[in-house]
Amino acid sequence: MSKKSKIKRTLVDQILDRAKIEHDSLVLNALTGDLPDGIEEADIYKTLALIGDKTGPIIGIIPLTEHLDEKKLATISGNKKVRMIPQKELEKTTGYVHGANNPVGIRQKHSYPIFIDKSALVKGKMIVSAGEVGRSIGIDSQILADFVKARFVDIIEGDLDR
Repeated sequence: MSKKSKIKRTLVDQILDRAKIEHDSLVLNALTGDLPDGIEEADIYKTLALIGDKTGPIIGIIPLTEHLDEKKLATISGNKKVRMIPQKELEKTTGYVHGANNPVGIRQKHSYPIFIDKSALVKGKMIVSAGEVGRSIGIDSQILADFVKARFVDIIEGDLDR
């Protein structure tokens, strides 16, 4: 991951800078599959916004290459069911458009529960959106979780033998 360069800092970069949290500012477009050397799709995590039938909005963060297990997330979050927030309600709920949701920005405005798949803890570093489509941050997984008050849990489909 490249260190801070001359690219314009996003609001997420600025929040982390003020908190003196080390991170890399990245320009990525995972949808094109054109990733810089040393970064694989599995290193990139997507921030998903859902609604729980008991808790209201919740955030699940999983590898780009995986699928969310809504039943696992429902159980862990104290809900019977969770569902993705419809795209037309996303910006109103989280403050971000599809593809730009990120745990740092969401935590600044909302106290929604945030759950990060435990694969990020195992890897030690993760890449998440920086609040703008095509912009990301690389950050230590535990530091991010502590900053946004997230829990590491098993929320992807399949066995946990990873």
